[in-house]
Amino acid sequence: MTYRVERLNSLLRQEISDLVQRQVKDPRLGSFVSITAVEVSSDMRYARVFVSRLGNDDEKKETLSALSSASGFIRHELGERLKTRRIPELTFKLDDTMAKADRVLRIIDEISTEENH
Repeated sequence: MTYRVERLNSLLRQEISDLVQRQVKDPRLGSFVSITAVEVSSDMRYARVFVSRLGNDDEKKETLSALSSASGFIRHELGERLKTRRIPELTFKLDDTMAKADRVLRIIDEISTEENH
């Protein structure tokens, strides 16, 4: 991955996160939504935006639906904010690394309590 793509990934993550927190007003989003990463394709036409949200599976699906609905607005706002030739097409994906990390920590806790007994 080139330095330019990495820089664009970081910039898009910051700007999309700011837009979601401050300007996207959709009740399906909830209050615990965070943009964890952005991966722009090498030709910079497409970007996968990874989203983390606390809640059950239905709430997470609603969040992805709300963000997909707002993708046109987000792209427009990114075009206003960024000085790039092209704003990539956004695809939102659920990032479940926090849930996986929590599961690993619980397993470690179980193993350590079993060893102590």
